[in-house]
Amino acid sequence: MNLKKIAGFAAAEEIQDGQIIGLGTGSTTHYFIEKVGMRMKEEGMDVMGIPTSYQSFLLAKEWKIPVTTLEEHDVDIAVDGADEIDPNFNLIKGGGAAHTLEKIVDYSAEKLIIIADDSKIVNKLGKFPVPLEIISESRKPVFSALEDMGADPKIRMAQYKDGPVISDNGNFIVDADFREIDNPIQLEKDLNSIPGVVENGIFSQMVDQVILGTFDGVKVLK
Repeated sequence: MNLKKIAGFAAAEEIQDGQIIGLGTGSTTHYFIEKVGMRMKEEGMDVMGIPTSYQSFLLAKEWKIPVTTLEEHDVDIAVDGADEIDPNFNLIKGGGAAHTLEKIVDYSAEKLIIIADDSKIVNKLGKFPVPLEIISESRKPVFSALEDMGADPKIRMAQYKDGPVISDNGNFIVDADFREIDNPIQLEKDLNSIPGVVENGIFSQMVDQVILGTFDGVKVLK
């Protein structure tokens, strides 16, 4: 049973004709974008998408979903994945290294739906390292600040090329292991106050609904 597909397809049923959709990034949102494209073809639904990465842009093009930008349209609804979700709907995102534009689009949306399989639900954030996008020249002072905050930071290295992962914006991705995060709302602010940090992967106080794929079917949390 493909739990990610269950969640992605269920979220696509929430989309209404005429909406501007924030298109998240990742393996679960892949299925969401696919189903939106199927609904457009089968039902004649007319929507536009605002991609959060090259991945979601290319998927939208593949499924004939017209794309637009935040300059041209406001976001009615954004659908995105997560690496961890706590009981208060605080998130860690950025496993796909697209969290900067994801946060911009998701925070701009009138409604944000997070889709995931139920393994992403945790009691407390932190088992998954917090991704940060940083300016490459700031690596040393950023690492020093993160270590002072109790984190173990590492540059994310690429799998299919030599050297570090480079974001769509041309920056380094750092994974900061905090092990356990007691106050994600404050940590999100503190991380973004470090000079050289473009954006971090803690998303707090913004989720309206979580759609989970489980072995018992779709589970909706509000």
